[in-house]
Amino acid sequence: MHRHTYSLLTAAVLSAAAAIGAVAPAADAAPAKTTHPLPLTVDGGAWQSGHLQGMALDRRKGFMYFSFTNLLVKTDLSGRPVGSVTGFTGHLGDLDINTADGRVYGSLEYKSAKAFYIAILDGDRITRMNMDAHSSGVVSAVHLEEVVRDYTADMNGDGVFDGDTARTADHRYGCSGIDGVAFGPAFGRTTGPRRLTVAYGVYAHTTRQDNDHQVLLQYDVRTWRKYERPLTEAEPHRSGPRSPAGKYFVYTGNTRYGVQNLEYDAHSGNWLMAVYKGTKPAFPNYSLFVVDGDHRPVWGPVRGQQQPESGRLLSLLPEGLYDAPSGTYGWQSTGQYGLVSLDDGGFYLAETGKIQDGDVVKETGRAVRHRWTGLTPTPFTKVEPEAADQ
Repeated sequence: MHRHTYSLLTAAVLSAAAAIGAVAPAADAAPAKTTHPLPLTVDGGAWQSGHLQGMALDRRKGFMYFSFTNLLVKTDLSGRPVGSVTGFTGHLGDLDINTADGRVYGSLEYKSAKAFYIAILDGDRITRMNMDAHSSGVVSAVHLEEVVRDYTADMNGDGVFDGDTARTADHRYGCSGIDGVAFGPAFGRTTGPRRLTVAYGVYAHTTRQDNDHQVLLQYDVRTWRKYERPLTEAEPHRSGPRSPAGKYFVYTGNTRYGVQNLEYDAHSGNWLMAVYKGTKPAFPNYSLFVVDGDHRPVWGPVRGQQQPESGRLLSLLPEGLYDAPSGTYGWQSTGQYGLVSLDDGGFYLAETGKIQDGDVVKETGRAVRHRWTGLTPTPFTKVEPEAADQ
């Protein structure tokens, strides 16, 4: 039996155990010890900004971070705002905590400048509201040259970069930039140094055949201090690694802007990819895909490319819904706006909305506790108050 298979019986046992707090994570992946109980919800507030893009939980220190596209908000676990970083003119996307240095890492795009970064935020220094991303010293950035190469690739050979548009034959693999980020081990392993995995955004284009993979880059960030530079949006720097430690492909079918939220779950050893559903009729267009943590990458053909190409291929977890014609597995689920694994069978999933505040429309976001059941079509169940109190 597959190590991570959740049969209905297993799912029922896991759900019951999780409800009474009895599910223990694997010994080598135990969450950081904390005196902070995890609430059922953490309110990220309402802000005049873009919609919620991602969340990160600092379980040891008791804080949650919310990315609202051009704004980062830090709250305590009661939802009280304790700091924010403003002034991002690019797209601040998914977030994760690097437990090795305690800092928040997030994807940051400047498509018009052909610049793509990992923004690194020192959470300990985010102590007041409206701290400026440029002048406060809390943000540094590392440039990702590999993403630029694929984003700007002249695939039709006309010598013209077509810019930020899906209506083009350019952009290798349909690359629209980056979004999902997560820390975890090398693919196919559950131990070893944690790497930063960065997922491509992928344009929705139904007539192309070369954009049906999710593309994931893995980086060893232990040497990244030498690349870090202050964020200067007026003059974007290009300091960063020339290439990733590994580049990987997952065949899912085309999606709308690729992996929105990426998360490594140490409890199962799997990688979760929450996406906006694609529209190609040849695919089932699931909204959640899971990379099988048991299977190491294999070298093989990257399907659909203009010229024959091979790369490191990852396998989808053979559970959930299955579409035989495309050979893809997945679920229909939320998580596109925020997904945090608690590494014990539990997760925080984001809920978003809008409110009218006078003449201003504000974006809202909150983290809501769920537990994984693996059931279809939706694999998460919201944790109810009575279950959490038992």
